[in-house]
Parts: sequence; structure tokens; C-alpha cells
Amino acid sequence: MTAHFSDATFEFLRELGHNNNRDWFEANRERYETHVRGAALRFIMDFAPRLARISPHFRADPRPVGGSLFRIHRDMRFARDRRPYKTHLGIRFPHELARDVHAPGFYLHIAPGEVFAACGIWHPDSASLRRVRDALVEDPDRWIAARDDAGFREWYGLDGDRLKRVPRGFDPAHPLAEDLKRKDFTAGAELLPAAVTRADFVDEYAEICAAASPLMRWLCDALSVPF
Repeated sequence: MTAHFSDATFEFLRELGHNNNRDWFEANRERYETHVRGAALRFIMDFAPRLARISPHFRADPRPVGGSLFRIHRDMRFARDRRPYKTHLGIRFPHELARDVHAPGFYLHIAPGEVFAACGIWHPDSASLRRVRDALVEDPDRWIAARDDAGFREWYGLDGDRLKRVPRGFDPAHPLAEDLKRKDFTAGAELLPAAVTRADFVDEYAEICAAASPLMRWLCDALSVPF
């Protein structure tokens, strides 16, 4: 297997950061289609069977529009920043029920100087967040087992936003008060940019996603969706 991404992927994104305008993008569209968009779609296609082995309920969708690949165009409807293009590559692998309910997912972020894998549930609605917190209180040992799993911690660190205080309805003195303050139940794994350009990166990323299984299974159970 040949590498999906290359130095040319990072070079395009780096140059886009210095030339974030439509004229430059259109003049370099062939580079984008080959080294960024095309590379990402091939990666998604090759990752699909690997993801299915981790869980059959998450989707790697290689469609050019509406699939796993985020659009390169920024949403500027309410933005003060008028630059039209993102300078990173974002790929998501959502739960099959993500269109209907808040559910966890996997994510890959590729940018010059910043590459990371992520997993979990980001900014869930209040009802979903309450279910996650309730699950934590009802069976704290299971949450701790998922959070502190050695394979998970080898790659990931929990991140995301937190409240300043324990949310209303929960004991401020609860032993897991810091976890109850979480607004996001997400985790990230920093990666070396050089890793992305290796031919076996699709397998390495699959191993990283598999390492997230304890957290992802716990979140799926908390939200009553299959893992």
C-alpha cells in the first residue's frame, strides 16, 4: 500500500495559510484535488473495513460531498474572519445514529504542525449530557475502568470544556466531581506529522481508534446506542 498523504499535502495547506483567497485556491485546485481531497477520500475508503472491525456502528463514508470529509470552505455566515478556506484537513467517522441523536464519533485532524486523533462526544445537548453524567454516578467503577484503561491512556488524554462548579442536581462532594464538571466527553491523541505520510498510517490510525474502545463503548452504553 502506498501512503495516502504526503509532504505535498502539508505544503498545500501551509501555502493556503499564506494565500487564503479564491484566486490562489482556483489556480492551485489541481494540487488540492490530488494531494488533499483525493488523498483523504482514498484514506477514508481504505479505513472503512478497519473501522468495521472496531465497531460495525460507525461510518467511514468516502462520498466527496456529505461524507466523512469536512468541506474545505469555512462557514462565514456569522464569522468576523472572512478568510474563505480552512487551513486544515478534518475527517470524521460518526456513529450511524448521529443524525438522529447525539452520539460519539472518531475524528482525524491534519494541519501543518498539528496532527491529532480524537474521539468521544463534543458539545452534547443537555439531555444527552445528563444521561452521560447519570451513567457516571450510577456506576462510577465502570467509568473509572474506561477512563483509566491502560491501552486508552497510552494514546489519549481527556480534554474538552468544563464547568467551574459541579452541575445542579449532583453532589458537589462526589469523588468524581471533576468528571461531572465535563461539558465534553472527548479525548485527543497528538500525532507526529511524519506519521501521516507513512504507508502504514491507515493501520496505525486504526490501532489508535481501537485503543479508544473502552471510552467509546462506555459512551454508547450511557446514551443507549449500540457499539
